[in-house]
Amino acid sequence: MEFVKAMPLGGILTFVVALIIGSQGSRGGFLSIFRADMMQYEFWWSWPLFFAGTGLAWMIMLIQR
Repeated sequence: MEFVKAMPLGGILTFVVALIIGSQGSRGGFLSIFRADMMQYEFWWSWPLFFAGTGLAWMIMLIQR
């Protein structure tokens, strides 16, 4: 159950960090930030950052149990 709760937190972390780094023109190196297009909206995204953020939130929730 903690993993399901951690996924939105990983998404929020990814969106904020990718927005800050991507809007400055950087690709983030290992983060490989790219401009995603969903329907009519464009936003900055990074799958490695999403997995790392979700894993971090998941581990913090498991520790708090």
